[in-house]
Amino acid sequence: MKKWTKLLVGMSAILGTLLLAAGCSGGNSSSGSNKVTVSMYQPGDKPKNYNEMIKAANARIHKTLPNVDLDLKFIGWGDWGKKYNVMVTSGDPYDISFASDYVSNAQKGAYADLTDLMQKYAKKAYDMIDPAYIKGNTVKGKLYAFPVNANVYAANVLTFNMDLVNKYNLDISKVKSYADLTPIFEKFHKEAPNIAAFAIGQNYKASMKAVEYPATNSLPFAVYEDGKDSKIFNRYDSPEMQKTLTMFHDWYQKGYIPRDAATSTTGYNFQENTWLVQEQTQGPFDYGDTILKNAAGGKDLKSMPLTDPYKSEAQAQMANYTISKTSKHKKEAMQVLNLLNSDPVLLNNFVWGVKGTQWNFTDEKAGKIKVTKKYAPGYYLGAWIMGNNRILYTQDTVTDAMIKTRDDGIKNTPQSAMLGFNPDISSIKTEMSNITNVMSKYNDTLNTGTADPLPTIKKMDAELKTAGYDKVLKELQKQYDAFLKG
Repeated sequence: MKKWTKLLVGMSAILGTLLLAAGCSGGNSSSGSNKVTVSMYQPGDKPKNYNEMIKAANARIHKTLPNVDLDLKFIGWGDWGKKYNVMVTSGDPYDISFASDYVSNAQKGAYADLTDLMQKYAKKAYDMIDPAYIKGNTVKGKLYAFPVNANVYAANVLTFNMDLVNKYNLDISKVKSYADLTPIFEKFHKEAPNIAAFAIGQNYKASMKAVEYPATNSLPFAVYEDGKDSKIFNRYDSPEMQKTLTMFHDWYQKGYIPRDAATSTTGYNFQENTWLVQEQTQGPFDYGDTILKNAAGGKDLKSMPLTDPYKSEAQAQMANYTISKTSKHKKEAMQVLNLLNSDPVLLNNFVWGVKGTQWNFTDEKAGKIKVTKKYAPGYYLGAWIMGNNRILYTQDTVTDAMIKTRDDGIKNTPQSAMLGFNPDISSIKTEMSNITNVMSKYNDTLNTGTADPLPTIKKMDAELKTAGYDKVLKELQKQYDAFLKG
């Protein structure tokens, strides 16, 4: 999904009070009964058919947990970071929530320890999770998240709008890198100067071929995934990144990148012809471009690989669900997570929408379905965020060969050398905060090609040094060396 639109800034105490008063607190027992309502917070918009979905979901839950109801609560992506921060820092007794800044919040003690709760109340679902998720989410020997078992490995891809590729007779067959886009953009821009050739915006991050980020990709620290070089480095100082950003700056000056890219938060709708190329992330459960095409309403899209695939820390933490340490219903919350990740009927009701309306079986025994014209954005929830993709029904267009490719990929894709490395930043919190402030000044202008990279990076590096970069690098390297030694 879009890498630059999914960003997970504190708010005032007044806003925090308003949020809690508005019903942001966790589930509560119905008056006069033993029924428990488990609250589950997610970023994104409430589906238009939510009432039908939740009615069917609770009917299914009651077959196993007769006294438990699920209540999904949605916070738009634009508000998510601020409101989530209030929930976590205020100690709000929510039951389940999608996690942001998982490692940091886990180290602060914001979440309930799920290590034993998973084994006791969610063993069936736990046993289906790829071990890479467990490794990637273990913090100081404990698990504080229930990960969504989905794209355990992924690669970034360049996704083309084939309506425009065909209209302007563009040859994309040899695209393997950013550099291969230059002649395509040159030809396209001459024909369609008012359409974004490279559709990027605020929070976009340029990719390197095979690196991970020990302190999130918003900070400059990087390490190679293959493990042949274990040194943590500033990616903006690397020849690969500088070459890429120099090229982006040239594209920006020529108009291939939107002029407001560094400040724009407006996404590019898949269904519209307002863009030629987007950068996306794809993994095994995307079945190539199948899921993207679903999101585009069937529009013809074609993606070309950009980075190397790895089972990575980033993918392991892509979609985690936590339980508040102050939740009054930890047992029931874990039982609900167990069902969402082990009961196909329950999960598919959310991911595909309402049976008979958004989809129908073509082969129920094989779990094959066909979507209807009513299967459209706004009428389902994303598989990547909702639950165990292993138990999802597949469209009748997904062949046995595609499923074999999926399973072979999961089996054979290597793990990143950094998988499982969750550094303790308690001794460098001040410096990390200072570095975050510096990078907030430079990330967007550098990654969108707006700024001339070489002089800008030189200036940024000087500010990073003053902010405590050397101290942080030394501490991260010390911990990473210890991690590699086991």
